[in-house]
Amino acid sequence: MNRIHLAFVTAILLAPAAWADVKPNNLFSDHMVLQSGVPVPVWGSASPGEQVTVTLVDQKQTAAAAPDGKWMIHLSPLQPGGPLEMTIAGNNTITIHDVLVGEVWIGSGQSNMQFPVWNSPTVGAYNGVLNKEQEVAAANYPQLRMYTVKTALSANPLDDTVGRWEVCTPDSVKAFSAIGYFFARDLQKSLNVPVGLINSSFGASTAEAWISKPAIDADDRLAGLMKNFQTALAAYASRPATATATLPSVAATTQPGGRGRRGRAPRGPRDPWQDQHNPTVLWNGMLHPIEPYAMRGVIWYQGESVLGGTPGDKLYPAVMETLLKSWRAEWAEGDFPFYICKLAAQDAASNNPTIRESQAAILSLPHTGMAVTIDIGEKKNVHPKNKQDVGDRLSRIALANVYGKSIEYAGPVYDSMSVEGNTIRLHFTHVSGGLIAKGGDLKTLVIAGADGRFVPATAKIDGNSVIVSSPDVPNPANVRYAWMNWPEGCNLYNAAGLPAPPFRTDKD
Repeated sequence: MNRIHLAFVTAILLAPAAWADVKPNNLFSDHMVLQSGVPVPVWGSASPGEQVTVTLVDQKQTAAAAPDGKWMIHLSPLQPGGPLEMTIAGNNTITIHDVLVGEVWIGSGQSNMQFPVWNSPTVGAYNGVLNKEQEVAAANYPQLRMYTVKTALSANPLDDTVGRWEVCTPDSVKAFSAIGYFFARDLQKSLNVPVGLINSSFGASTAEAWISKPAIDADDRLAGLMKNFQTALAAYASRPATATATLPSVAATTQPGGRGRRGRAPRGPRDPWQDQHNPTVLWNGMLHPIEPYAMRGVIWYQGESVLGGTPGDKLYPAVMETLLKSWRAEWAEGDFPFYICKLAAQDAASNNPTIRESQAAILSLPHTGMAVTIDIGEKKNVHPKNKQDVGDRLSRIALANVYGKSIEYAGPVYDSMSVEGNTIRLHFTHVSGGLIAKGGDLKTLVIAGADGRFVPATAKIDGNSVIVSSPDVPNPANVRYAWMNWPEGCNLYNAAGLPAPPFRTDKD
């Protein structure tokens, strides 16, 4: 047999063996946390028709790989505990070590969800949380693990992700999503079960980047988003090679008034498929690969990047509604909890009261919640360092509404108003223990008559309500609270220490 013939035969013999290797999705790896109490899908790739068997504790499930090489099995609901070993066997066998079963959550959104506990070596704006030295030193929680999805934008849905599960130690926690860590830590300490957090977030990303193309195409309200994207793709494809340096970005040209993080249009040019402001690109690259990993719910921090100016702000509730409904359909776990972070105060166009109001529209959907952060922003910093309170407020919502803990989970929420002579009385829900003006007199309230001209108001707490007035408005009609980009000093709380969200009584 000559050398060429031998090489050909060797290649034929080796190729099937390589193709036949069973490979689970990368999420199924050492130190992972599996969700308790629900069926657990396990999936990956193998040779078409290959029998794949997954074994965990006393369960053994087998499935054949489909013609495209994909396979999936479902383990029956598991009890919290561990560590365990899982084996995945076909023509080869993979053993996954140190598996825990407990509560799994996903953290997604943009840079404030990415923001790490310690300094980021690659992004100078990420310089760690408050008291980072003490937080890192205390971060010894072996039953808390985090999987950070490597950032990826894609024109097509990807089947796998790059990343690994990290056990929480003072060394590993430095790179953890800070909000994800504090949220998971508080859950783990309160529930005393393992907790896993999958961090799939991308700085400056828009909400539509996290939605699948079929979901966007099915919603007529979002047709303009895809039309603008297609225009940008066509412009990029037809650009002269010498004109690359002057090709404008999709946000600057096809969506008038477009603004990215900190109120600026993202800089071009670049391939629209590699721009995190564009529809579907992050669903393809960073969400589809982790679906349908069994989990309890999602925490979401996004909203600084909304394109389209005022029209874009008004469209935002529809974008988020489509995002959540499509995610719930894709995961097929029912109406899983989805908790957002309302934008913190900042002296920037991106953090404006209109978009905060648009964010709150998600609360019309079942099993949603909102952590208010209006009081912990920084005037000139889109990445406030106080992530501890954000994690605490998110975990309170979960502990009360998912895990049945008897705790207050929201600050005073405006409910209704009544005109009483030359004053307006504001009524609230979530007034546990009473209302509090933290640090002095109530601030950032304004009042107007029928002419809509708002002026600074005097306000005082009266039981579980607030009375607002101004000598300049003898016939008051409406009140606003913290209704500005940077509502310095807003200080209405309940006795649980939770702040009231900005509100207005004159909403159309």
